[in-house]
Amino acid sequence: MTGKENVFVMSDQQPPRNSELRALYESYKAGRIDRRRFIERASLSAIGVTGAYFLANAGAAAAGGVKPLGGFAFAQDATPAASGRPEVGTENQERGAGGELRLIQWQAPTILSPHVAVGVKDFLASCIVMEPLMHYLPDATLTPNLVKEVPSVDNGLLAEDLTSVTYNLLEGVTWSDGEPFTAEDVRFTWEWVMTPENASVNIGSFEPISDIEVVDELTVTVHFSAPNPNWFEAHAGTSTGYVYPKHVLEAEGSHEQFILNPIGTGPYVVESFTPNDQVIYVPNENYREPNKPYFSRVLLKGGGDAASAARAVIQTGEYDFAWNLQVEPAVIDEMMSGENTTGVAKVTPGANVERINFNFSDPDTEVDGQRSEMNTPHPFLTDKAVRQAICTAVDRELIANEFYGEGNPPASNILSGIPALESPNTSFEYDAEAAKQILEDAGWTGDGTRSKDGVELEVTYATSVNQVRQKTQQVVKSNLEEIGISVTLEQIDAGIYFDSAAGNEQNISHMYWDFSMYQSVPSNPTPISYMEAWYAGPDNENVAQASNQWQGQNYQRWVNEEYDALLDAARVEPDPEKLADLFIQMNDILINEYVVLPLVVVGSRTGIGNRLREENLALGAFSYNYWNIANWNLADGVEPQ
Repeated sequence: MTGKENVFVMSDQQPPRNSELRALYESYKAGRIDRRRFIERASLSAIGVTGAYFLANAGAAAAGGVKPLGGFAFAQDATPAASGRPEVGTENQERGAGGELRLIQWQAPTILSPHVAVGVKDFLASCIVMEPLMHYLPDATLTPNLVKEVPSVDNGLLAEDLTSVTYNLLEGVTWSDGEPFTAEDVRFTWEWVMTPENASVNIGSFEPISDIEVVDELTVTVHFSAPNPNWFEAHAGTSTGYVYPKHVLEAEGSHEQFILNPIGTGPYVVESFTPNDQVIYVPNENYREPNKPYFSRVLLKGGGDAASAARAVIQTGEYDFAWNLQVEPAVIDEMMSGENTTGVAKVTPGANVERINFNFSDPDTEVDGQRSEMNTPHPFLTDKAVRQAICTAVDRELIANEFYGEGNPPASNILSGIPALESPNTSFEYDAEAAKQILEDAGWTGDGTRSKDGVELEVTYATSVNQVRQKTQQVVKSNLEEIGISVTLEQIDAGIYFDSAAGNEQNISHMYWDFSMYQSVPSNPTPISYMEAWYAGPDNENVAQASNQWQGQNYQRWVNEEYDALLDAARVEPDPEKLADLFIQMNDILINEYVVLPLVVVGSRTGIGNRLREENLALGAFSYNYWNIANWNLADGVEPQ
């Protein structure tokens, strides 16, 4: 599962089509019903929970005479801001009084420096220690974290032309080593990310920034090179928003130690870290809220498989929380059917897409010490007919229904699960005979494995070790061999597959296979960074290669000038309807050119132990699971262990 977005953009001029929902929306805008009632009722419609939240935000903006930009209004809606991040039952607690919290991730973390992380596993482990200026609440609104308030045009902190934004930092915040957190750290983070030698994966999010002005010790003004509707991205959320400590990382060579033991402003510090195994955290004694965090120790245990992680929370109670339970529905149902269960499995709606990526470069030819070199074309995946046949031959409905279950439909778009951005122009079909004919017409012929001009259709198809993914591989292998494509399967430990090390030839950024498979994870209500996975950029700088230590986000080595122009336009487009159209055009190019094969639209299933107070978990589409861990505590009546 890889890091880097569920967007619902709705303006006053674009109310929902359904007549009942339209009337509900108009009543909300007019103030005849409150936000909570609107969300409760709208969630039951076709737009779902996430769409209801975004529509609520748009309605609040429209009622005030302003348009929402990139999922957020010029004027921040006071209702969600007032609620803030949940902290039920924390008022009378003592720091460290809660005993041990036990977390299990079947993908173990390998590094703790999020600006160079590739896998969600590493972002998760990092966000227990490190923080952004702002967080995304589960309803997709912004909430202040290291700043006093969320900028808006109304409060004067966001320029009306979207060319600058000012942040007023919290007073009295220190890093875990006791040094003060200041505006210099915010500026330094931008400089660090934009330094090519640091090989940050978040360059694209920070690139629109032309300067960060240190106004005073606790005030920064971020200037953009052009109007930026995505002004919040570089400083919000648990994917791109982390601030790094200047006093630690300005020393040469310091990042090597920081990867293993980062200094942060978050609620916990690292006591010990064994990469690809576990992390042990203890409270940050310099954390700004004296009664938090509640737990005296956090064990994050990695490895194993998703089914074992689910069992450890739901049946045995050995762990309190399990991330990303990519387990067949029947297996989860069986676990939940017992009499003395110790936890539950719950799904958070999302727009993740399990997908197969095609390599447009040749993984078997070495050029200047690297394979999959971007200027060395793949011998047959550069043939559109071959990609079309593959997409036609794969049974997406079977994969979705058998291995993912209700609420996880087969995908026809790569930008899916987001009503306003879901393209109406695409579809998919499963038709093996049609796929065979496509290959025949393109000159790929023969009994058994097809060939053309001496090139055989033989592919290597790699993914991480996971029971659902291995079953998916078997279905795809069977589908493709039926039409004359030979398939060799590879399964790689997730700690290696999603590791970002430049010397790791088995990770997703090297892509030394013909196919890779994983999910893309939403991290931002405006999916610019999500769509960067197919952006080449000036001089192909975003294509993963040895020259950028494989930190470019375009792992498929696909280059398309039209697509790049659309993404560049989306970065600066403030009108929500025009922005939505740009995203749909990008999606349609990817689908109609068969650049990628979207399989299933996936929600996030987690295991939640009965000991935990569930409302404080605050799980949502745009933040990694532990974003609110400063407020996690035990349910009423549960004694610490």
